Order: sequence, then structure tokens, then C-alpha cells
Amino acid sequence: MIAAALAALALLASPVTAVDPAAPPETPRPPALTWTGCEAPQDPGTPYECATARVPLDYRDPGGATLDLPLVRVRAADPARRIGTLVLQPGGPGNSGVDFVRGNYADLPAELRDRFDVLGFDARGIGRAAQLRCWDDAQYSQAVTRALGQPGADGLERAVAEAEDFNAACLRNSADRVSYVGTGYVARDLDLVREALGERQLSFYGRSFGSFVGTVYADAFPTRVRAMALDGAYDPIAHTERPYSSDRAQFLALDAAAGRLLDWCGATPDACAFGGGDPRGAFDRLVRSLDANPVPIPGKGTANGYTLVYRLMFNINGGRVDWPDLAAALARAEARDPASFLLAPPSPGSFAFLTPNVVVECNDRIYPEGDFRLAAQLGLASRRAPLLGPAMAYGPPTYDHNHAPACTRWPAERASRHEGPYTAQGSAPLLVLGTTGDPDTPYQDAVALAGLLDNARLLTFQAEGHTAFGRSNCARDAVVRYLADGVLPPEGTVCADEKPPATEPETARSDERATEGTAGTVGVDERVELIGVPD
Repeated sequence: MIAAALAALALLASPVTAVDPAAPPETPRPPALTWTGCEAPQDPGTPYECATARVPLDYRDPGGATLDLPLVRVRAADPARRIGTLVLQPGGPGNSGVDFVRGNYADLPAELRDRFDVLGFDARGIGRAAQLRCWDDAQYSQAVTRALGQPGADGLERAVAEAEDFNAACLRNSADRVSYVGTGYVARDLDLVREALGERQLSFYGRSFGSFVGTVYADAFPTRVRAMALDGAYDPIAHTERPYSSDRAQFLALDAAAGRLLDWCGATPDACAFGGGDPRGAFDRLVRSLDANPVPIPGKGTANGYTLVYRLMFNINGGRVDWPDLAAALARAEARDPASFLLAPPSPGSFAFLTPNVVVECNDRIYPEGDFRLAAQLGLASRRAPLLGPAMAYGPPTYDHNHAPACTRWPAERASRHEGPYTAQGSAPLLVLGTTGDPDTPYQDAVALAGLLDNARLLTFQAEGHTAFGRSNCARDAVVRYLADGVLPPEGTVCADEKPPATEPETARSDERATEGTAGTVGVDERVELIGVPD
């Protein structure tokens, strides 16, 4: 039935081009790239070039249907010292690689801009590359508005029903591509781009989920990697083969990070106006109060306890420097001030990110089937992560550790997942970066990846927040030296230069946080995912 649906709808999406199904299969050929100048409004004056790479939709049928991937690059500023191409891969899945380069190129260290052609692309199913469509904006908005910060007794039943409806919508609206957006095929796309560029090897910086893309590429094509920095790394075995374990680690890491923020509030009342001496209790009461009596947000709907949890989950990624902003936003939410960025309801910009986040991960990850185990795992996550866990465990399909209800009953073929072993046997030395207090990609994932890879070195950033390169001069210098000169940091390197909490909240930025990119944030809503610039 699924195969019939895929065939029947294979012509619906304009970015996917069908060809004669009777044509004999052939080895994929590198796409012909025609580069033209293209301006970036956020970075005028930088000589961006754009091209389109046409790649097979299904690598089992390389002569069949195709899809188009948008590319962007800036050539090395010092051609005489050019090393090759440096790929910047964003987090997600769901963020645009084109926007990632345009949003971050100007802030890259000069050594990287001078010596590399800096390149990004939108991965299949994301952004301008045959964007996946499941629920429409109205359906998604209804689901997140109805969700609760503290779901009731019907939480599991509702989560399963919404997951089934979301999955059905994916088959209905993206049947021509829903099986072909897994990271195994993304890595194969990247290798065709490498060949089209005439590069023998690639250099690569992957942030968050971008580190998993890099891990898969290195495993599939180990000799084609010159240098690869994997920042905010995934444990690929847990992520793909033991997803409940991986999800539980993320539930715990997020709750621990939120708890440390609230404990800082309790210990420094002069710097934090939230909580009245009991910030953890105040947070629980606030979530329940907002669920019972949502706050109207002019022009955007309403905000409840789920909204607060959702926003805190993403905005806690900036680390300690952002704690005063978060504390001020919590205080404003407690006062029912609709200007608090933690009360901004998810918007269509969010949904364009969240849809591929679910679909790509349901392609990559295999959950054990059965609702008994699902109920047990979600219940465990809610109990062990009481601050943020219940809202995400039983919420509609959105982000990362929340995907179990959808993925346990995923209806499409997983044709495009990578099967491992994730050792990258025979690769050049790889650099793995892990942050000890990372709420999004737990530090133990980086430790596990560095141990799994055949030839890797772990750099530890002792800090709160998500990823290291944009928030630590120590980590940034190590990455630049490694990418440019191939020199790994000494074994056991620990960077401990996280910026402390700001002395005062940046009120203007706080009001806009829900729609503005900041260091460490995940690129949801209308934000560009920014790597950040350490002071």
C-alpha cells in the first residue's frame, strides 16, 4: 500500500524530477554545477556564488527520479594559500545549510575564510531542497496550542493519536520523498558534490545534528575526509539502534540544564527576579498556571505551559551568559507579560524546521515496536525529567527526543538510513567536541563517538550550553588549527573559558529571542542558526 502511494504521488513535488522508469540503472554521475553570483541581504558585499546539484532521489535507482539541492559557497579569500573546500553543516535536522553559511561566513576566523572555499547546501527534504510537508501550518498550530506543559491522564492516548495523524499526513503530502531523506542518502549527496567540485577530499565542520551527518559521511567514505570537526556530537549507535536510551539521555540533559538555571536563580536572587526563593517550585507552578489559564499573545494566539517549556528547551542552549535573559523572561512570564520571549507560540517558521526533524529521524532511527514499551519509556522520561519532560514526552511530533510516538509506528520504508558501523575505518584523524553541560547533545555522546571512531581525538568544553566552537576561544583556536593545518589538540584537552552570566539581562534581545538567532540556539522559527563568536 505504501509502495503504491509512493508511486502514485511521485510527480507531485516540483523539486523532484521523474524520468523514464524503464531506463537502465547506472552509476550516479556527479552533477554539473553552474555557479552564479547571488547576494545575501544579511551579508552584502560578500561574493557568494550559488549552484544547483541534481542528485538521484533513490540511490538504488540512480537513473530514476532526481531532486535538486541548492548550494552556496564563497571562494577562498587567499587563493595562493587555498587548501580546498570546507563544508559547514548545520544542526537539526531541519536547518538550511545555505542559510547556515550565509548567516555565519562573516564571523568565521580569517584563517578559514582565507584558505577554504566555504560551502553549504540544503539537505534533501529541507528548505529549498524538496521541503517535506506533513501537517499544514493550521494543523501544526492547533496541535501545539492544544498541548500542555503538564499533560493529564490521556497524555499517551493523545500523543499516539497525533503521531498517527502526522504520519498519515506525511504519506499524503510527501509520499514522493518521505523514504529518501535519511542521513545515509545525505552523505551520498555530499560525496557527489565533492566529486562535482573536483575535490579529492573534503574538510568539514558539523554542528549538533551536522556532526551526525559528518559521522555518517566519514563512515561511508573514510578516505575522502581530509579533516572533520564534529561539535556537539551524537553517539551514532545509541541514536540509531537504541533510540529510547538516546532520548532518555537528552531528556535528562535538558532537565539538568534547566535545573542548574533555576538553582542559580535561587542562589543569586539579586541577579534573578524569578522564583521568590523557590525557583523550581515556582517553575512547576507557572507551568500549571499557564496550562489552566493561557496568556493571549496579540496576533499569535495563546501561550500555555507547553509554550513555556518549548521555548526554554531551545533557548537554554546559549549557556550561562544567557541565564539573566532567561531569568528575566521567566519573571515576565510569571507576570503574564505577553512580551516574554518564552511565551511566543511556535510559528510557521518553526513548523518548517520541525517537520523534517521528525521525518529524517524516523528514517534514521529504529524504535522497538509496541505501545506497552512506549508507555513505559515515556513515563520514565517524565518522572526522571519533571521540569521539561512531561510536555515533550506527550506533546505532538516536534523535536528530537519527542519522536518515539511517531517513529514507533512510522509507516514508510527506511530506504535511506545508514547502517553503520560508524567507525570510519581508515579515515584521517577526526576531532570530536563535547560540552559537559550540553542540554541538547549530552556530553557522554561525544565521549562515546570519540571512542567508537577508528581515529579520533576528544576536546572537552567545560561549560553549560550547546556546542563549543562559537562559545570558547580555546575550542575555536583548536578547531581552526586542526582544520587549517591538520594539528589535533593534545589528548585530554579541556577548555574552561565559558563566559559567566551577564551582569544585567539584555532586555531588548530578550524580547526578540523567539525570532532572533543567538549563539547556541537551534535554528527554529525565523531565525538563522548562528555558530556564535566568543569574546
